[in-house]
Amino acid sequence: MADLADRLSGWVGRALLVVGCLFLFLMMMHVSADVILRHVANQPIMGTLETVSYYYMVFAVFLPLAYVERAGEHIRVDLFVQLMPRWLQLGLYLASCVIGLVYFGMLAYQGYLDALRSTERLETIMSNFLFYIWPSRWALPVGFAAVVLAVLANMLKAMAGRRPL
Repeated sequence: MADLADRLSGWVGRALLVVGCLFLFLMMMHVSADVILRHVANQPIMGTLETVSYYYMVFAVFLPLAYVERAGEHIRVDLFVQLMPRWLQLGLYLASCVIGLVYFGMLAYQGYLDALRSTERLETIMSNFLFYIWPSRWALPVGFAAVVLAVLANMLKAMAGRRPL
């Protein structure tokens, strides 16, 4: 079970990281083109701010979260935990994983409900043109569901003794 969760989590995490990096690259190209066109031809690209804010940034931030969790690169404050016996470190880590599963699971569920509602309404924002934001709402439930999978994989590896704390 731990191997299956680890492989699936690894694949999902890497795939979402690649998609997040793609959006980061698109953002860089879009903003660069907007700056160049604004200064050279005095013709900025309409909707750059909206596209960067509601699409590129959302996808670039939320999709790679699972990769970061799987790699153990989230911020940790474990100054005193390092001084504790190994069995207590494992117990605290497993407790934090359970809390993480519940927390990210609730975020994924609520994000799913919000994305579904946004999609049904074809949600837009007020701007100088019609700008749909409902597609970007799906980044949150996808990203948080992938984090749930990554936390589960890390937890199973720790229980099997194959993951350093």
